[in-house]
Amino acid sequence: MYAIIATGGKQYKVAEGDIIKVEKLGVEAGESFTFDQVLAVSNDKLVVGNPTVSGATVTGSVVGNGRDKKVIVYKYKRKTGYHKKNGHRQSFTAVKIEKINA
Repeated sequence: MYAIIATGGKQYKVAEGDIIKVEKLGVEAGESFTFDQVLAVSNDKLVVGNPTVSGATVTGSVVGNGRDKKVIVYKYKRKTGYHKKNGHRQSFTAVKIEKINA
């Protein structure tokens, strides 16, 4: 059984027991979180929502919060002496999927 959920402007295919990194949710480690934007659920046959499946939720527990590796953003314009170096670290929340309610 798997589900496709939407959170943080992205879509994730999840099954029970998976650990996924999503955009920061603002929930502390050890707490549970419920995703209610379920786009599709498959349990032998695929049920696709319009846009979401009514009554379907995905429950997960927060494993922890963190920050990804640094991504270097380098801007450069030739012949003008312009260059700018910048770094970015995206915050994330690691969630373990506990139950898919369909």
